[in-house]
Amino acid sequence: MNDLSDSSQHEPVTPDALLHTGAGGDITAEDLVLASGRDINPQNLAWAERKLAAEGPAALDKLLP
Repeated sequence: MNDLSDSSQHEPVTPDALLHTGAGGDITAEDLVLASGRDINPQNLAWAERKLAAEGPAALDKLLP
């Protein structure tokens, strides 16, 4: 029978930073367009640039689950 209180059988906890897939650098308009499922074209890039200017990096967080 396994003793769940025995910590030697538990794997270490994964650090929070490894659980998230956030970009390591700046978010670009192209990143935002791709995350939204839109085609990369001048109109969509302009939309993404406006959205990034207004919302910053949070714009990407709002699109992703």
